[in-house]
Amino acid sequence: MKTATVFNHAGGAGKTSITRDVGYELAQQGHRVLLIDLDPQANLSSWLGVEEVDLGQTAFPVLTENAPLPTPLERYGLHLIPSHVDLAMAEAMVLGQPGAHYRLQNALEAVRDQYDVVLIDSPPSIGQLAIIGAGAADDLLVPIPTRTKGLNALPGLRKSVSLYRQLRRDLNVSLYIPTMYDARRNHDKEVLGALREGLHPLAEPVPQREAVWLDSNMAGQPVGVYAPNSPVHADVRQLTAQVAQALKLRWS
Repeated sequence: MKTATVFNHAGGAGKTSITRDVGYELAQQGHRVLLIDLDPQANLSSWLGVEEVDLGQTAFPVLTENAPLPTPLERYGLHLIPSHVDLAMAEAMVLGQPGAHYRLQNALEAVRDQYDVVLIDSPPSIGQLAIIGAGAADDLLVPIPTRTKGLNALPGLRKSVSLYRQLRRDLNVSLYIPTMYDARRNHDKEVLGALREGLHPLAEPVPQREAVWLDSNMAGQPVGVYAPNSPVHADVRQLTAQVAQALKLRWS
């Protein structure tokens, strides 16, 4: 089982879309996939059509009580541990509790034989939930918008990864993913060039095609369900192939 956390401490980088759609495509390849929504905004959950959730169905009891993982929900061939706005309360509750940062990692160890890959959608912060998500990961996947804000976020990203390695010394960024790329804009090209010079390994940029992404989110469906064989679906499959290679997962 490979566990990867999709992380950027700044919002709007595309991490939730990547978690959902890469997870779906990996499941279509026959991988047993578990998604964990650690973001109290619960976008991953709602973008898979999950709206009403009890706190006990989330990672909350795992983080605060050292409970096992709850029974996941099933959506589109994926297993999902959803989120809830009150998951944010775990931020304060785990402070000062010895070993709390390793509870999710330990809970995942107990289901290691049930899954091939776990993708964790981390909140856009450097708080306790983000630390827990990183501590549970074998690898980090880091989306970065091809915008000035993407470049501006790099120092904070590097500091965050350095912090997380205090929990997991073997933790690495397995793939940086340029997102929201528009080849018609010189600015995007310049930022992509800077990312290629400074970050390795770097995926091919994910083009900005907002309409299908937004509509699939509203529909609560992965792009591969909402718009199969569309240009956006082709973008997702290309990205998933690169993620699979970075995580050493089967892809055909």
